[in-house]
Amino acid sequence: MNYKIHRIYEDDCPSGYRILVDKLWPRGISKSQAKLDDWWKNFAPDDELREWFDHEPAKWAAFRKKYLHQLSKQKNQIKSQLNDVSSSTIVLLYGSKNKEKNHARVLREYFARLKI
Repeated sequence: MNYKIHRIYEDDCPSGYRILVDKLWPRGISKSQAKLDDWWKNFAPDDELREWFDHEPAKWAAFRKKYLHQLSKQKNQIKSQLNDVSSSTIVLLYGSKNKEKNHARVLREYFARLKI
């Protein structure tokens, strides 16, 4: 499986199975505009971790480690969801302004480790 990430506010989205991976719906985006195939908000960082991180670059390494730990607790659910996708490409859509340090990157890393 091929995993790509893309900011939902940008137009040049790659083709594939489009999944919103944010816990909260992105502001200013309608459901028809989003053109989603699914919304996996249950695999987003929990509220406590998301609010603690607050997109502060200095907290990135600790956030990544804590988020990977959260994901490991959902391994079976994640595998099941990924196995249900028939497309060979999954596009993880996120809303963060920071393209380098956001949870979608960590999620893609975790999915790739599962080798599904």
